[in-house]
Amino acid sequence: MGEEVEQQEFNRADRTRHREKVRRNLDVFARMLRDSRFDTDDPMTGLEMELNLIDEAGDPALKNAEVLEAIADPDFQTELGQFNIEINVAPARLREGGLTTFEESLRRSLNDAEEKAAAVGAHQVMIGILPTLAEGHMTLESLSANPRYKLLSEQILAARGEDITISITGRERLTTTADSIVPEAACTSTQFHVQTSPDQFAAYWNAAQAIAGVQLAVSANSPYLLGKELWRETRIPLFEQATDTRSEELKAQGVRPRVWFGERWITSVFDLFEENVRYFPALLPVTEEEDPLEVLESGGTPALHELKLHNGTIYRWNRPVYDIADGMPHLRVENRLLAAGPTVADTIANAALWFGLVRYLAESERPLWSQMSFSAAEENFHVAAQMGVDAQVYWPGLGQVRATELVLRRLLPMAQAGLDAWGVPSEESARYLGIIEQRCLQETSGAAWFVRRVHERGGADRYAALRATLLDYRERMHSNEPVHAWD
Repeated sequence: MGEEVEQQEFNRADRTRHREKVRRNLDVFARMLRDSRFDTDDPMTGLEMELNLIDEAGDPALKNAEVLEAIADPDFQTELGQFNIEINVAPARLREGGLTTFEESLRRSLNDAEEKAAAVGAHQVMIGILPTLAEGHMTLESLSANPRYKLLSEQILAARGEDITISITGRERLTTTADSIVPEAACTSTQFHVQTSPDQFAAYWNAAQAIAGVQLAVSANSPYLLGKELWRETRIPLFEQATDTRSEELKAQGVRPRVWFGERWITSVFDLFEENVRYFPALLPVTEEEDPLEVLESGGTPALHELKLHNGTIYRWNRPVYDIADGMPHLRVENRLLAAGPTVADTIANAALWFGLVRYLAESERPLWSQMSFSAAEENFHVAAQMGVDAQVYWPGLGQVRATELVLRRLLPMAQAGLDAWGVPSEESARYLGIIEQRCLQETSGAAWFVRRVHERGGADRYAALRATLLDYRERMHSNEPVHAWD
């Protein structure tokens, strides 16, 4: 979705030409995988974070254009909603103190950006869904000005043929409709990237899928939407529904959704790109002039524009990424399922757990996914999103177990071993995994803290409680004290 798209209308010929070009891209990609033309020598890791904007009262601030102009930093970019911005952090190597580098870089950039944003009446908040969003914010006018967002909204609504229905049942129930994809803008996330070789990609992706439920359970941070207490990570069902191009009839026929956990363990990165081409029609059928085969045979690196753009409109929770740096192609697993926050320290602790676990599990002699059905991993994912730290998940050899107990008993030592394999300094591992350990011991998270505070405030005015709690949250967020240490 980050691609710049100039064309605003597409005809049947555009779609036919685009389909043919995507398939040519896929054939060239397969040939590149066979010929091992990828940068795998010294893998990098990366991080992106989406942020929300609020005003002094704690309500959404629809000011991202003004904020970005004030910040004037190319690392900060527009996002789907006018109450969102995104920051891209420079890639780093974990063995070179990458986790601490991420934390220090994020804090420095965010503090500088906060000072500049405050001058135009906006403040940044790291949380999955702004609790103070109201129905009045869910209109087309809330979309960012960049024309690609309006185009994407139009294409999704056109494919669907009807308004989007949001129906989520958690502690309370929410049912609403929208005539644009603005509800998707309510979902802000953190994305962790790990570079891997073509040979190891399947193992890293399978490992990421296997631990998705545990990730959500101990890191949930979006319990409220439109004034209702729903799932502990409400972003999951909201995002799944807000970008669903299927009518009820197509759902009944088993057509796959564009926000997708997947349906099987894979044996190659090619499996994922091939599924994308086979199952999903193009939302943005933009075709570039590049002939990828000609570029490849002349010794160059094809951009594979169409394949990349198509991949960017299929929202796997763990997404494959093909990219080029310094003329050399590489592959990454992009982990997209967590909210940001509550603090930068918490976010990097989440990263440490993920980087450590995927490394350990991907390189284990007996793969976890050979002992666990894919459907069990998917069920863990949705149960954890709903229940947070209270979730019971399935784990091979243990059966059903409380997610926090699983992390304490089994997964933290695995994550430690994985970080050791990355070459992470021991003091870094101890600090960040210690934050995860304390969350599990205290059975808390951003979502759990927020819900407790709202309940303590009580009263009939839910939005007053949400505003007051969000301002409380923002103040503690700036302390960088992890959420388990909040009162």
